[in-house]
Amino acid sequence: MAVPPQQEKHHPRLFEPASLIMNIVVGLLGAIIGIQIIVTLGVTPNTAIIGALIAILVSRIPLQFFAKFRSVHRQNLMQTSISGATFGAANALLMPIGIPYLFGRADLVWPTLIGVTIAMVIDAVILFLMFDTRVFPASNAWPAGVATAEAIIAGDKGGKRGLLLIAGTVLGVVGSLFGVSMSAFGVAFIGNIWALAMFGIGLLVKGYDKVLFGMNIDSLYIPHGIMIGAGIVALIQVIWLLVRNRKKDDVETEGNGIPLTRTSKDVEKAVSWGFVAFIVCAVVLAIGTGLYTQMSVPMLLGWIVFAALVAFAHELIVGLSAMHAGWFPAFAVALISLMVGMLFGFPPVALAVLVAFAASTGPAFADMGYDFKTGWILRENESRAFELEGRRQQFLATLVGFVAAVVMVAVMSPSYFKGGLIPPVDKVYVATIQAGLTSGNTALYLMLWAIPGAIIQLIGGPRRQIGILLATGLLINNPLAGWAVIAGLVLRLIVLKIYGKKAEGPMSILAAGCIAGDALYSFFSSIWKMGTK
Repeated sequence: MAVPPQQEKHHPRLFEPASLIMNIVVGLLGAIIGIQIIVTLGVTPNTAIIGALIAILVSRIPLQFFAKFRSVHRQNLMQTSISGATFGAANALLMPIGIPYLFGRADLVWPTLIGVTIAMVIDAVILFLMFDTRVFPASNAWPAGVATAEAIIAGDKGGKRGLLLIAGTVLGVVGSLFGVSMSAFGVAFIGNIWALAMFGIGLLVKGYDKVLFGMNIDSLYIPHGIMIGAGIVALIQVIWLLVRNRKKDDVETEGNGIPLTRTSKDVEKAVSWGFVAFIVCAVVLAIGTGLYTQMSVPMLLGWIVFAALVAFAHELIVGLSAMHAGWFPAFAVALISLMVGMLFGFPPVALAVLVAFAASTGPAFADMGYDFKTGWILRENESRAFELEGRRQQFLATLVGFVAAVVMVAVMSPSYFKGGLIPPVDKVYVATIQAGLTSGNTALYLMLWAIPGAIIQLIGGPRRQIGILLATGLLINNPLAGWAVIAGLVLRLIVLKIYGKKAEGPMSILAAGCIAGDALYSFFSSIWKMGTK
């Protein structure tokens, strides 16, 4: 039987020999899986659940070496490593370096890899500093993190909680078999109702835009403009939180009264340090890729500042979407950054490097938020010191995953690219750069639709993020997910009306099972499709 978390006086260390070896192994496995699936199917699977299951199985091996993994905290470190390696290798590294290669500049692949590796690490550091602050509270949804935590707890304790999770997982797998987005359905029981309602509305409007309006709303850049407006306001809201909530206290509380482990000063440090770090990273990219030879000094300086702003805004938008809805339109937001860069008149090569830089930030940021949420749940009965130490160990586990990701991308990408195995979204970015903005009204459309996006985000405030979530839905063409979100919200309200707040716990566990089942189905179906190809 596993040792209950509350009985451990000190959080297990990543660099214990057994833990380090297993984390490296699963990290390499996660990197390989992420690389293979993103080039063949264009998606990145959530391997956190897989990592948790591997850790649970390892803990049951009757050998002394594996006995330590009966600790849920060591299991959590393993899922953190494999998850970070998967998203790091696929989204933060391979996908960005495929852009200059596909653009015909294979000579820029290695300089770009160095730059996006730095950006990925900066991404992780910023999230480490900002997690469980007023901007990114641990008490918020972070749905995938809840699912992983419940899987680990079920493996540890079982009981009614385990049975509920298993029932939800079966429901998630069955629903996914019939094409229903069970992760979207599950999220509806966990996240903020207002934010998820706007997310569901956005999904439905995008899914039926031709029926509703007789046209594709992308043709007028409606989703893109709304996201720009909402994103700008979201950045202002973060700054406002910093100014309004500067306190001398060591402990602040979220709006619901739950104590936060980090303060507004930590957010201030993350924002200021992060922006400077992204500036340095942009300079490294500009020098390494030779951009300084292609632009005038004023334009080069403008590109550096714009690239840093885009990187920071990208991770903020992706992080907020992931925190509330469990979905994030990373590819689409990077495309928006590219379009705005084109409006500024940057040369084609500079645009290719820009979108690679933007795309490398965000996914790893969001994924680590999920991992920290898992750890936060597993450590909820512990002291603040134990929580902070556990989070630091998870940060180190993520870095181990990143190292595995860098090694595997460096080794595997040359043969993959030569064989024509490049993430499909890279073709969209390159085609957009080569085509240019054919419509002279693009800037007008973006500015026009940014206004309602800004207003909606402002009305919802920094806690609900309804502008960001509406835009997220409008950028994703998945109407079935929209119906799943709305159905889940309606069912949630009905259950709460009948049974009251006592139903929240069981609903959350069942929902976590649905998300886990969807993740398992997605992972194994991706492996199956990859094998058939």
